[in-house]
Formats: sequence, structure tokens, C-alpha cells
Amino acid sequence: MSRNDRKELFNTATDWTREAGEYIRKKMKESFSVSTKSNQDDLVTDVDKGVENFFEKKLADKFPQHTLMGEEGTAESVKNLDGTVWILDPIDGTMNFVHQESFFAVSLGIFEDGEGIIGIVYDVMNDEMFSCLKGEGAYVNGRKLPELQEVPVHESILSFNSGWMLKDRRLEKLVKESRGTRSYGSAALELAYVAAGRLDAYISFNLAPWDIAGGYVLIKEVGGTVTNYEGKELDFLNKGTLLAANPYIHNNILSLIHESDQ
Repeated sequence: MSRNDRKELFNTATDWTREAGEYIRKKMKESFSVSTKSNQDDLVTDVDKGVENFFEKKLADKFPQHTLMGEEGTAESVKNLDGTVWILDPIDGTMNFVHQESFFAVSLGIFEDGEGIIGIVYDVMNDEMFSCLKGEGAYVNGRKLPELQEVPVHESILSFNSGWMLKDRRLEKLVKESRGTRSYGSAALELAYVAAGRLDAYISFNLAPWDIAGGYVLIKEVGGTVTNYEGKELDFLNKGTLLAANPYIHNNILSLIHESDQ
């Protein structure tokens, strides 16, 4: 894909994402159905499905050769990342969407033969779009984000679900070593915040490719480091652990996590 083709793709993807946000805001003023998936806390709404259907139809019309890997059904047929693959979470943070009407995002990562080339995370209610085209810099609402600056662990703000500490007590050490911790309930937004320097690291134990694809590309574009919990490359076809961080503290966090293993 040529540079001009990538730019056209980027412009189209950001336009469609904004359209999806408008659709979500409109549906929020109406009634929508809520159901559960794997457990009672794993929520999905007909709005999630509507957004995914929107992208599916748009792709079929404009880029029929591209593949959509979406959370609400289209991912099931995707077995590899050959060609151009759109990895979509129509609403990341559905629980926030349902209960708080805030702190949720449309998350989109576009990959070309396994390489992340476009990252978009759109905070619908704050109308804040984080976006990047590989090699062209990352932006939030048109303002270029700087490369991530050095920060020590003791001055860092980390983000992870506090419930993870009940499953892995090693995280307590990070709480003690860092300046503070946060949890926003949307992996996409938390990754975007790492890219923007609002957070210094985000940790999770069980994320799907659509949760992280958009934010992953954003963080890489500003010089951040994204691996699994073992410090290895991510797998964008299966669920896995995640450590996305400012590059200056990524290895320090890994060391702190695994200190008690030795």
C-alpha cells in the first residue's frame, strides 16, 4: 500500500469513526437493549452491534478486499492478519456506557500484513479523538503528541483494574512503588492516555485484540513499549496479558512484577 493510499485509508477511517460516535450519541437518547455474554458483567448492547454493522457495510462497499475483526461477531472468521485487517471494538467500556454514559470509546486498529499502520481511539462523550498513521505522528484532536519523556517509577501513574490484585498480589508492589494508580474501565482509553502521557503504564491480564489494537498503534507511534506480561510480542489473534508503558519504566515494571517469582 502506497503512502497516499495509507493517508486516504486513515482519513476514511477517522471519518467513519466520527460517524459511529454520532450514531452512538443519538442512540443514547433512545432506548437500547442490554444483554450479557460470557458472564453477568460482560455486557453487550444493540448499539455495539449497530456500530459493528455500520463498519461492516462501509467496508463491503468501499474496501471489499479488507477484513473486519470486530468484537460482536465478525472476529470469528478471522484466522490470520494477511492483507488489510480492521480490528474494531465498537464500544470499548460497555459497562461504563450502560451505567455512566461516559468513559467509553470506539477503538480501531488497522493492520497491514500483521503490522499496525493506523490507530484510532475516539472518546465519544468528550469528542476527543486520538489518532495516528504510522510514521506521521500521533494526534489528539489535531494536536500532535510528543514522544514520551523519561519518568521514574516512583513518579509514575499506573492504571489497572483493582480487582486484578485479588488474583495477583504481585501488583501490590506496583501500588507501593508508584505515585498513584487509576482505573477507567476502558482499555482503549487507558492505552490512549499512556500514548498522551496522562498515564505512564497500563496493565491487564485478559484482553482481546479489539480491546488493544487501536491503542497499541498509538503508543508505538510515540515511542512507547507494548508487550505481554512476560515481555514478549503481542498476539493479535488471541486474548492475552498486556503491559503498555512509557519505555523508560517498562522493564522496571516487569522486574517488579516478576521479582517474587525468583
